[in-house]
Amino acid sequence: MVNEFKPCIGDWYQNIGRDNFEIVALDEEEATMEIQYFDGAVEEIDFDSWYEMDIQPIEPPEDWSGSLDIEREDYGVDLELNAPNDHINPLDDLE
Repeated sequence: MVNEFKPCIGDWYQNIGRDNFEIVALDEEEATMEIQYFDGAVEEIDFDSWYEMDIQPIEPPEDWSGSLDIEREDYGVDLELNAPNDHINPLDDLE
């Protein structure tokens, strides 16, 4: 199946029968691009192969940790912790 999608850095696609990937680099002179799968694997393909791929555009994943090979606990922030409501507004003390 021939696709009609013009490759653009940052666009996400799903390769039918394979994983989701993002276009991370384009080289117009060499007519190649690099795609990075969600698991972090990078592959270089030429433009001819691109237009022969059976793909569909998708939204970027909400969980961006896949290509970084980290777990939710490793984000460096406790996403479940609520901040205390003790924020002090210095304007409250002005008369």
